[in-house]
Amino acid sequence: MPEFFTLYLLDKKENGPEFVFPAGQNLFSEITHAAFGTFCLPCTADMNGEKESMIGIHPVMAEKLKLPFAGKTRVLVHEGILYLGPLIGIFTAGFTDSLLRPIGDRSLFFAKFMSLDQTAGMYTVVFGAHHINWEDGTVKGYLYSRDGWKELEVPIPNVVYDRLPNRKAENHKALKLVKRRLIEEYGIPWFNPGFFNKWDIHQTLVQLPETLTYLPETYFSPGIGKIEEMLSRYKSIYLKPANGSLGLGVYQLSYNAENECYICKYRDDAGQNKLRKYPSLEHFFKHSFEGRLLDAYLVQQGIELLRHGQQAVDFRIHTNKDAEGEWNVTAIAAKVAGRGSVTTHVNSGGMVKTLEELFEDPQERIRVFHSLTGAAILLSRRIDSSVPGLIGEIGFDLGLDQNGKVWLFEANSKPGRSIFSHPKLKDGDLLSRRQFLDYAMFLMRKSVQSPEDIVQ
Repeated sequence: MPEFFTLYLLDKKENGPEFVFPAGQNLFSEITHAAFGTFCLPCTADMNGEKESMIGIHPVMAEKLKLPFAGKTRVLVHEGILYLGPLIGIFTAGFTDSLLRPIGDRSLFFAKFMSLDQTAGMYTVVFGAHHINWEDGTVKGYLYSRDGWKELEVPIPNVVYDRLPNRKAENHKALKLVKRRLIEEYGIPWFNPGFFNKWDIHQTLVQLPETLTYLPETYFSPGIGKIEEMLSRYKSIYLKPANGSLGLGVYQLSYNAENECYICKYRDDAGQNKLRKYPSLEHFFKHSFEGRLLDAYLVQQGIELLRHGQQAVDFRIHTNKDAEGEWNVTAIAAKVAGRGSVTTHVNSGGMVKTLEELFEDPQERIRVFHSLTGAAILLSRRIDSSVPGLIGEIGFDLGLDQNGKVWLFEANSKPGRSIFSHPKLKDGDLLSRRQFLDYAMFLMRKSVQSPEDIVQ
């Protein structure tokens, strides 16, 4: 693992050494270059430093490397190059002209993500396509510290975490070209590169016996005949957009034999939970889809979920890769559906609860914990091995039916963090953010020591 040192500026001396290292450190015995981000410059070193955990750097070298500030840092030495940091880039869109909120409403989200970098010995910059100066190999992006946001010029980062806000941005031609250029010309590991498609994930997992068991019966682009067939077998079914998120565009359908009508629950454009009755499926489609085909929708078996009081419950499980590139569960929480809501999303009136709040019986709680975490780790590994690109985190929506069986409802490559607003999930929030940095460090180390092992 890379070692921790404190980086500090030397006194300005015209002929002083560019670096001063701790005496007797074999780690620094043959340093010829120093690197920060994608900058790599020749340097000279003096091995007579007195403090074992300190590295001194000449201000001229710091300026040439565009180091944003001194402080705690990790170092990695490979083939005579001293790598500082790393410098982690977060790539996104939707910037504003305000230094107080440079990424608009998502500024707090990014500030939280970046608040641990210095204590972890790393540097993090958030940037967009328009911040890159290709001629100089630099990025004029935003760094966050205790003093707030600062706009600084730094080298192009060692590793990039993709946090584009939506599929429209993800499919923008210019943004795709930026990604391709950074990967192909600079060899930069780029992780969590795209939003998952629900149907693609289903098709991947349905072929594997060990994951098939978690999947509700699901079909793509269903016709009325398929929907009627599903309703005859299950108490309710769900219609979901294949590329949807946040529970938007989801309909829950059931048939009431006593009143001979179809009952639909959904959330309207104003964010209100609605319930409507239709005499036929044709009436439902005409009202809800204006006669359009469901060519971008899935129909999915409804599950009789575990309930808290009268409300359905499902679970958000957050998984991250750690410093060794292995999957771990970093957070788990229950989501209790709001009254009349078709989903358990918080923005639809849902409520977040811990397992301790939901299960008073310790043995039941432990059993549920192991069922959910075991499923999440297995699903993470199988998705990771089947989906192109580097994946460092996944957010799962899993359900438990009345018999305790685990079901997968959704896997999200850019998971939200609303569950972490719960005061008892602060440890999970911290762990997931720390492992984001650890995985970035893992990728940087791989890109330096064995770049052939990184497949993007």
